[in-house]
Amino acid sequence: MFDAKKLLDQFLGAQVPGTTGTVKEKAGDAVQLAKDNPLATGAIVAMLLGTKTGRELAGGALKIGGLAAIAGLGYQAYKNYQAGKAPQDAAEVEPKLLPPPAGSPFSVETPAASNDFALTLVRAMIAAAKCDGHIDAAERARIMDKIQLSGLGAEAGAFIEAELAAPIDVDALVGAAVSEEQKVELYTASRLAIDPDSRAERGYLDMLAGRLGLADGLVDHIEATVAAAQV
Repeated sequence: MFDAKKLLDQFLGAQVPGTTGTVKEKAGDAVQLAKDNPLATGAIVAMLLGTKTGRELAGGALKIGGLAAIAGLGYQAYKNYQAGKAPQDAAEVEPKLLPPPAGSPFSVETPAASNDFALTLVRAMIAAAKCDGHIDAAERARIMDKIQLSGLGAEAGAFIEAELAAPIDVDALVGAAVSEEQKVELYTASRLAIDPDSRAERGYLDMLAGRLGLADGLVDHIEATVAAAQV
């Protein structure tokens, strides 16, 4: 089985395929790689969005990894919600992208932060990216051509190809999130995959939040926290 946590890193652009470090640490290598092979750079989720480039996470996501970034944003939103803060306060201040505290249920060191759950988060991001129906057979072929150049490996590539072709299974996604913290992370990952600027995308996220049983106020905090962390 491939490492789903590393795949999640590449979905969020935490690592650039073909370089040995992060984007910030190896900027020169990344620029040269982009010149040599422009299809092998950038976050995988950007490939899934077609003409939409998406927005990258600012700051520490390049260093802490995709799973920690998702968990950290979820933790920050949940903490602010529990403290009774207003979502707009979070939107006015860019949150520091840090891993959640070791003692928190959001911690990436807990058994809940398994390879299986990381895979669920990848599935959630793919589902969100295709929720508006723009990824047809021709688009899937184009995406897979790019992914083959990214150096992910045959097993990870086959997984992505199968997920792109399969219908969205919201029941399976919701069923895989067994704690409130995992539900927050699943919604956070889905929101990170898209900027909900269409009715289909906004409707999908609203439906997902409802199926996960997330309070409206908590969803507002996740939305504000993610928006503030993107550039």
